[in-house]
Amino acid sequence: MHCLSCHEVIMPETTWDNIFFLSKPSKLCNVCEQMLYILQGARCVRCSREHASRICPDCRRWDRFYAEEDPLTYNFSIYWYNAKIQEILAQWKYRGDYELGNVFKEQFRASFATNFPSDAVVIPIPLSKERLRERAFNQAQMLASMLPVEMNPILARVHSEKQSKKSRKERLNSINPFKLKKTIEKPAILVDDLYTTGITLRHAATLLKNNGCPNVYAYTLIRA
Repeated sequence: MHCLSCHEVIMPETTWDNIFFLSKPSKLCNVCEQMLYILQGARCVRCSREHASRICPDCRRWDRFYAEEDPLTYNFSIYWYNAKIQEILAQWKYRGDYELGNVFKEQFRASFATNFPSDAVVIPIPLSKERLRERAFNQAQMLASMLPVEMNPILARVHSEKQSKKSRKERLNSINPFKLKKTIEKPAILVDDLYTTGITLRHAATLLKNNGCPNVYAYTLIRA
């Protein structure tokens, strides 16, 4: 088997455990696996940024921006954004290597149950029709499909300039790009690949809360 990232041959280590018990084959070699940084230790309880304070300065700014009524209850992320995960993300998300997303499946499922309410609806952040044609698949929907609950794709997105090309101020002042296909009255978990400024998730959360959703959480693969 080959590593899905660097394509080197993966040589499985023989142990008593995998002699007697079938183990799942790894999708990354040890070198690539060790280059991914899993968030641990002290982190902001609201956005998952590694920080000594319980609530980081970014989230305090959001409180001021929304007058203490932030539409997003909290975000939980698994990985920190570093050079290796940037490389994998580019290959998976922008160069259409769908299979590569499966390297995150086990970790993404494992962290879900202990961090979110069991009665919540999972909603992937959508791509616009134009962006979906460019990429061939929606990475957020792929992540949502990995979870042990049914997803409910009730959001649609209007095509606009990529958020990565905008400054923080431009993002804050951008028009909400989402439309709601139907309302829900249960807690919602927004799923996306990356949390950067948090404005995309808050646009979606605002729309949901304004239409009857009591609480909105976010589950993202990476905290930038």
